[in-house]
Amino acid sequence: MSTHIYVDETKAKGYLVAAAIGSYDQLRIAKRELDGLLLPGQRSLHMKDEKESRKRAIADTIVRFQSLELRVALYDAGRIGTERDRRVRCFRALLDDVPRDVQTRVLFDRDETLLSWDRQTLLDLTSTGDLRDRISYAHVTRHQEPLLILPDAIAWCWAKGGHWRQRVRPIVSAVREI
Repeated sequence: MSTHIYVDETKAKGYLVAAAIGSYDQLRIAKRELDGLLLPGQRSLHMKDEKESRKRAIADTIVRFQSLELRVALYDAGRIGTERDRRVRCFRALLDDVPRDVQTRVLFDRDETLLSWDRQTLLDLTSTGDLRDRISYAHVTRHQEPLLILPDAIAWCWAKGGHWRQRVRPIVSAVREI
């Protein structure tokens, strides 16, 4: 069995990384359902680009994926340190949580301004122990990988707080303050 983890962050109200975790089969089912939410001509979903009613539909659809045993972990680095300090703390915590007994593919939302730094950081973090043999990773755009809406939507809702946070709370399996 292999696990896939989709990672995105929000910088609103601190620094929060969301990691959506599931098996290939679970994620294939989720992708089919999310593809059904695309409007004609729309290539991908992204919370900041959607109208309020669509945001609710996306969040509610994602929460239903808990029946697929899909889960989302949140890594909250707050506001202490630089953005890169907070990012590496979140990455380290995320990698510490990767299941030990399965091959894992981690897909990060691609940010061109951080790509080189991310690659070096991830190389450093995965070069010790058995991580090098168990984990592969890539940086992709939401157009290349539509399932990046999973962490995007949860991070967006969580940062918004209030009824948005309550809406997605059922699929959030852990919140770690880093």
